[in-house]
Amino acid sequence: MRDEVRTTDNERSGRYYDPDAEHAFPDERVNDVLDYVTDDEEIVAYLEAQNANPVDRLGYNDHGTKHIEIVWNRALCLYDLLKSGGVEFNGATQQGLDEADEPVIIALAALLHDIGHVAHRDDHAYYSIPLASDVLDRILPEFYGIAESVRVKGEVLHAIVCHHSTEDPLTMEAGVVRVSDALDMERGRSRVPYESGGRGINTVSSQAIEQVALEADVDKPVLVEIEMTNAAGVYQVDHLLKRKIESSGLKEHLRIVAVNTHSGDDTIVERIEL
Repeated sequence: MRDEVRTTDNERSGRYYDPDAEHAFPDERVNDVLDYVTDDEEIVAYLEAQNANPVDRLGYNDHGTKHIEIVWNRALCLYDLLKSGGVEFNGATQQGLDEADEPVIIALAALLHDIGHVAHRDDHAYYSIPLASDVLDRILPEFYGIAESVRVKGEVLHAIVCHHSTEDPLTMEAGVVRVSDALDMERGRSRVPYESGGRGINTVSSQAIEQVALEADVDKPVLVEIEMTNAAGVYQVDHLLKRKIESSGLKEHLRIVAVNTHSGDDTIVERIEL
């Protein structure tokens, strides 16, 4: 079981799934799905194309292959930790699906959640729905019958639309995707807009985040530990991440600790805990 994930700039390899990595799930279903989609030509094309609008045209931070790689892996790690902590998931079970379908739903939603950026950054979660629907209609019959495909597809689309919209997640699976999207906050995520002159609060604050780690906690299933180098990182934690956690359904299961590792006399914030 993966009990910790640490992502640094050097680990942002541009690959959203390592088919040789060891996974620990109820059975091999999610691994079979991951193997199938890893080199899918259409999905790879979407992940590359979806960066043009947010990054090249609007100056936002990365929403392409690197972002998907991080969200994908953190979502599965978060799922592992929550399951190990005894948290019950409801998306798959309420659809009459198997426990083994929970990580499948999470993985596919993490993979496809941002493809709506090919249409526009604004309201991209809604644009992602028809595009992801077409991809799912092609992929899911390889693993499921008609009825199961419809149910898995519905749960994946629910998680996608709830990741960045006013729609609150109604399932734990969707909550995992929503929070994992916000956990991609390290400085490598904002390198392109920052180096091209972007100095908005989102870009500057993400430059202050050095590292994010997920691991088991003593009192709660998951500890999210965030290292920041200056107080600007508080915006990422106390505004962006906190906002997504509040409506995710996961709040009671997470402990969020942010530590300022800068030791100078001008340190404004040393530590915050949500």
